[in-house]
This record gives sequence, C-alpha cells and structure tokens, in this order.
Amino acid sequence: MSDFSSAQQRHAALSAEIEAHNRLYYTQDAPTITDFEYDRLMQALLALESEHPSLLTSASPSQRVGSAPRDEFTQIRHEKPMLSLSNGFNDDDIFEFDRRLHKELGQPEETVFDYVAEPKLDGLAVSVLYENGQFKYAATRGDGKVGEDITQNVKTIRSLPLSLPAGAPDRLEVRGEVFMSHAGFSKLNAAQADAEKKVFVNPRNAAAGSLRQLDSKITASRPLDIFIYSLGVISDETFAMTHFDTLERLGALGFPICPLRERVTGAQGCLDYFSSLSKRRSALDYEIDGIVYKLDRLDWQRAAGFIAKAPRWALAHKFPAQEKSTIVRDIEVQVGRTGAITPVARLEPLFVGGVTVSNVTLHNQSEIARLGIRVGDTVVVRRAGDVIPQIVSVNLDKRAANSVAYEFPTACPVCGSGILVEGEGVIARCSGGLSCAAQVKQAIKHFVSRKAMDIDGMGDKIVDVLVDDKRIGDVADLYALSFEQIVSLEGFADKSAQNLIESIAKSRHTELPRLLYALGIPQVGESTAEQLANTFGSMDALADANVDRLESLPDIGPIVADNIVRFFDQDSNRLVIQSLFDRGVTYDEIDIADLPDPDSLPMAGKTIVLTGTLSSLSRSDAKKKLQALGAKVTGSVSKKTDMVIVGSDAGSKAAKAEELGIDMLDEDALLALIEA
Repeated sequence: MSDFSSAQQRHAALSAEIEAHNRLYYTQDAPTITDFEYDRLMQALLALESEHPSLLTSASPSQRVGSAPRDEFTQIRHEKPMLSLSNGFNDDDIFEFDRRLHKELGQPEETVFDYVAEPKLDGLAVSVLYENGQFKYAATRGDGKVGEDITQNVKTIRSLPLSLPAGAPDRLEVRGEVFMSHAGFSKLNAAQADAEKKVFVNPRNAAAGSLRQLDSKITASRPLDIFIYSLGVISDETFAMTHFDTLERLGALGFPICPLRERVTGAQGCLDYFSSLSKRRSALDYEIDGIVYKLDRLDWQRAAGFIAKAPRWALAHKFPAQEKSTIVRDIEVQVGRTGAITPVARLEPLFVGGVTVSNVTLHNQSEIARLGIRVGDTVVVRRAGDVIPQIVSVNLDKRAANSVAYEFPTACPVCGSGILVEGEGVIARCSGGLSCAAQVKQAIKHFVSRKAMDIDGMGDKIVDVLVDDKRIGDVADLYALSFEQIVSLEGFADKSAQNLIESIAKSRHTELPRLLYALGIPQVGESTAEQLANTFGSMDALADANVDRLESLPDIGPIVADNIVRFFDQDSNRLVIQSLFDRGVTYDEIDIADLPDPDSLPMAGKTIVLTGTLSSLSRSDAKKKLQALGAKVTGSVSKKTDMVIVGSDAGSKAAKAEELGIDMLDEDALLALIEA
C-alpha cells in the first residue's frame, strides 16, 4: 500500500471518529472524550492534510464548526458565520501565531502588537440579536452557518439585558458563552438528586443541556450566566476601533463582560497573562479550559481575515491536562434511586488536580467496553475541567498476564432482580422497581403522584419518613397504614391524619390505565399505559403478553416491549401487585370488544402538538380528549406533525409550525373540533 493510500485511510478513519464526537458534544451534550483527546485527533487530521493537501476538502471536519442543529428546534441562519478558534498548546505556538500575523499584515518584526487576553470559558457559544434596542432572537453556534433558535431559553438568563439604553446601534448582534458557575452547578445537582432526576457530569454539560430544553421554564430554573466576548453584525461601523474598546462599550450598554480581560503587549505579554491566570484558575467560580488571544486593532483583524473555520487574528491557548496513573482495585456497581445501574472504579488513591481521587464513575457498560478496563489495570486519571475525575486510558503494557475481562452484572446487587440494558449498554436499570430497596422511595413517590394513584397529601417528605421508619416497604404497604401510624408523625394532627387515610382509601378503586402507569414500568408513560389498557383490558392479560404481541402495537418498539415483559417476569413485582389486590385495590376491567376500532376514530392517524396556555381546559385534559378521538399527541413539531393547537404565550413550536406550513388551530377551533 502506498503512503498516500495509507494516509487516505487514516484520514477517513479520523474524519469519521471526529464527526461522531462532534455529534456527541454539540448535538447530544454527552461527550465521551475530553477536549484534550479531541484536540489530539484534530491535530492528527490537520497534520495529514498539511502533508497531503489533496485530502483537504470542504467535507473535512477541519473545515467545520460544531455540528448540525437538532430537528426539534427552529433553525436560524447566521448573517455572519460563527467560527471556532485555532488552538495553541505551548509557548512556541504563541510566538508562531504572533509571527504569522506580522507576515499576514506586512508588519516588521519590531512592531509590537497589542492583544486582548480573555479566559476561554467552557460552556455553549450563542449569538443574540437586538433591533432598535430590543432583544429579537438568540441562536446556538450550530454548524457555524445555521444554529438552533433558543430565544425563549436565553431570555431566562437574568444577567443578559432584554432592552438596551438609548444610543445603542439599531442592529446589534453580540456573541458570548453561556456557562454555569461551580456554586450553581453544585446547587443544581443537589436539587436534581433530591428530585430523583439526572445528575449532570460537569458544568459545561449542565449549561448546554439547560440551554437546549424544549421547555423554557426548565431553563429558567437553572443557574445560567453569560459573558459576552465579541460582536457579530452591527449597524454602526464606528462603534469602536479596538476589541478592548468594543468590550468596554458593550459593558456600558449593560452586557455582562468577563472582568478578567486584559490588554497585553506582544506574544510575551500573552504568555505572562497565561501564567498568571493559570495560578488563579482553581480559585475561579467558573470553568475555563484556556486563554483566548485576539489582535486588538479591528482594522488589522479585518486585514488578517479568516481561514476556513477560524479567524487568523485569534488563538485559543489550551491549558495542559492534569493527569496521573494509578491502579484499579475493584469495579463495583451502584443502584440509584430510579434503578439506574452505575459502575464505579475503586482506585488506589492518588492526588491529581489538587484533590485526592479514590473513586471514579465509569458511567455505563459501553464506557467500560470503550476503555477495555479490567480490575488490576493501570489507568490514566484526569480531572476533567478541574471538577470531575475520569479515566481516560488503560496502560495495556502493564496489564497482568492473568487479567480477565470485566463482566457487567446481570442481576441487581441490592434485590437480585434482572438488569435491563438499553441503547448498546448506555442505560442499565434494575427491573425490580416495586420491591428493590434502593429505589423503593422513588417507586412510592411515583405511585402516589397525581397522574398515577393520586393520593392527596402523601408528599415526598412523608414518604421518606414512612420508609426510613420502616412503616412501609413497598407501594402495597400504603394500604395497610393505620390512623395511629400517621398521626404519630411529626406535623400531623387528627384532622390531617384522617384526611390522608381517606385519600388512601379513595384511591383503592381506580382506572386500569392509572394503575399501569403507577406501577412505574420503565418507559411506560400515560399514553402507553392507556394503549395497553385498551388493548388487553386487564392486568392479567397484559402480564401474560409476549414480546411479539406487544411489538405489534403502534408506537411500542422492542425496548418498551422487553421492559414490560421483564417487569412482569419478576416474581417480586408480581408479589407486590398481588399484595395491592389483597389489600383492597381494585379497577374496572375494560371490555375491549366494546371499544371502537382505532382506525375508525375521526382523528385516527393524525399527529397533533399542543403549545401555549389554554383557558377553558388544561393541556392534560385536551390531550386526553384528542387521544379519545384517535389522535397521537406529541411534544415536538416536525414534518410529520399534522396540526398544532396554539394557546396563549405560545413559543418556538408555533414558529416552527408556521415555518413548516403546518395547520394551526386556536382554542376555539380546538373546542369546535372536539364538539364535532
């Protein structure tokens, strides 16, 4: 094989690997490698393209910025591309950057350039456009040319002005980095854990995930902040003559600007700033992964111009990774409160990045397979972003001859129930949801919730106390609680205790869809529970259904079907269900022969989205009425959507429907449709 053929194959493999990591980082907010490793892949690609220029095409990852925008969001085309930055990793790279600029601008070596040095924040890049002093829209970087419309979400960032003072340019696009402070990140993760929700890996993922929510109310509840670092389009060409003055003027207009910015002199001034901030880095309350240097004079910036995906007049100087080697003493799995199975590596303790590390999460089965990690291995540990330690590689040269591959457990270490694995090892979950001691609190809280058995007055704190005091051990024990057991709890008087007893009693007779949803079968939500109830008519019939029968139903794929079968295959789950019936829980069986043919319903085959606030009925009630007419009600607008019901204060879903030419009905039209 010729050298060029070998280079072609290597280039194709690197391109595919980089594109896969782009999708994980930019689109799914779930990176599996560190920035350092990504940069090494990109440097290898650039080296190949430098050695073999014919490999450099417009399709190369080296010519792209970010990744394609997600379909769930309306797209916004940037009037001026949002480019990324070239990287430098050592002193020589910075001096070379300065030399290249002198050559590009035709300036003698003795001319000393001023640069603006700013921390490189580890968050999500956004652009925000103002027209006539008013916030118009905001977008993600996307692929550099087209981004996602995140207007409503960015408006929730309190430090960002929604209107500008008199004297602001008529059209002003600012660009910046949305991030989450360490304090905010810790507070958010504590709240997520308390609510039995996803805990974020690091502040960058938390910020990106928060900013790309389809519901802006969720974004508003997250502690996001932003620093503006540059301009996009601007109607006033005399706004400023230098980058430093641009930031000063933007700050005067009310925009949050990083207070650590400095104007420095020459390449050595850049390196002095880098050294100074490196020493202060650990004391900052937000994540930075390097320093950005920008040529200060804007006329020289324009003269220097751009390469395919980055300006020639700016450079990102990355911090070196902080990593050390240690030995894996054991790999254990932990069971979370929602049944999630998380493997953890127990390490020979080591001091890295300012802290002692002895435990590192391995996230999931696919991560173990990717690393190829085994007990006894020597591994490299890095504190990713100075916050979360992670294993980045295994030293195979030091692997013992008698080493054996790690086998992921098939049974829950707490209750012995089978482990369900989904998504090529990405998600593993204990199937003993009703009886597993590790997740009993979450199972009970879900069971008593409004959309499930609707036991009014049974709040989360009461469930915690009842379980901790061993007064209940599963959902069936709720129906054995006595007045005396409840009134003895702190905060309860005779009246409130009696009300809770009556609420429990009232819930004994329920509807089959509610009961199925209350059981907490993985991935069986309200709509799926309704479909299962109307298909099988009774709990026994559903419990005896096989995977093939379940997969034959619309919208139930192999994963959901397998979850249902495995749930009812667990003896512990069946025992709890039988205990519910023994303690008086009943439901009305559904005579499926009396149900209309789904295909004959007036809205059969129609996909509908609800957005905004309805005044005459709740979104939940509207959803049920539409489903009763045969419609499928989903949460996002796409080309497959047939109709969008638009209430007051509708957001991006209405805008996307209009863009796609989808029929939109107001509330009056919805009511007329239901009535007809």
